[in-house]
Amino acid sequence: MTAKLLTSALRTLTPLGLIAGIVATVAALGLVLGGLGFRWDPLDLSRRRAEASEAAAARARVDADARSAEAEGQAGQVARLDASLRTARSLDRATTLAIQDARTADDADHPLSNDRAARLRDHDHELCRIAPDLVGCAAAPDPAAAGEPTV
Repeated sequence: MTAKLLTSALRTLTPLGLIAGIVATVAALGLVLGGLGFRWDPLDLSRRRAEASEAAAARARVDADARSAEAEGQAGQVARLDASLRTARSLDRATTLAIQDARTADDADHPLSNDRAARLRDHDHELCRIAPDLVGCAAAPDPAAAGEPTV
């Protein structure tokens, strides 16, 4: 009985009505299946979106790591530059005082005496105390690598 009723209903529909009925049935089926959690993704777009977002997150992590390493390097460089400038200022201050003492000393116009040699030696010790890596200081490392001639 139901089959006869369905067959007679389909015969009475116009082609446009038949298309509308099919579309309505597919839409209702899609709503019911969507409500049940079924997802139809023939092009696998959700996986592609997930992979793209994971790749973007990985790039962002790499960029953040690079920026933090760059900032750490810059901070270290600034600290080394500040230490170098402090050392240079101390050396200039000590050398300026030694030059003034040498020029105004009583024996500045005479050949090198023991007092003047002692002043120069004291100045050299002061320079070595300020910057022990200066060439000529007792603790100065050899700038040449193993097997290379010193300059």
